[in-house]
Amino acid sequence: MKKVLSFVLNGHEVSAEIESHKMLLQVLREEFQLTGTKEGCGQGECGACTVLVDGIPVDSCIYPSFEVDGKSVTTIEGLLGEGNVLHPIQAAFVAHGGVQCGFCTPGMIMSSKALLDETPMPTVQEVRNALAGNLCRCTGYVQIVDSVLSAAEKIQAEIKQ
Repeated sequence: MKKVLSFVLNGHEVSAEIESHKMLLQVLREEFQLTGTKEGCGQGECGACTVLVDGIPVDSCIYPSFEVDGKSVTTIEGLLGEGNVLHPIQAAFVAHGGVQCGFCTPGMIMSSKALLDETPMPTVQEVRNALAGNLCRCTGYVQIVDSVLSAAEKIQAEIKQ
């Protein structure tokens, strides 16, 4: 069975005819060529495929595509500013070594975005809790937590200006 889905993708209204068995990850990568979202485990365990649906982080590898009809989806590509300027979270990951091989990074950043949208100045424990569903095999998490805390400070400083 196919259905035409209409939703907002990274700020743009889109539609596509999708087969019922497709997960959101497949739709993003195959229909819209947004390859920043990665498939790690395919079972919703590693967080590499995290995107935001109406601001809530979801594992797109197990999120039924039909569920996004009428909703808003944000991927890692949607965080880039005009002129491909990195979002403060992305810049903080680069500056603080939160990126190693980079495979988990899109999911980590999207989970961090959801956290900072909800809790602008999180504690270390709040960051760790928010990232608990995202696995990284390279960094040991210290640099990732530092990146999120730094991004929070930068975002708040920009808001005050």
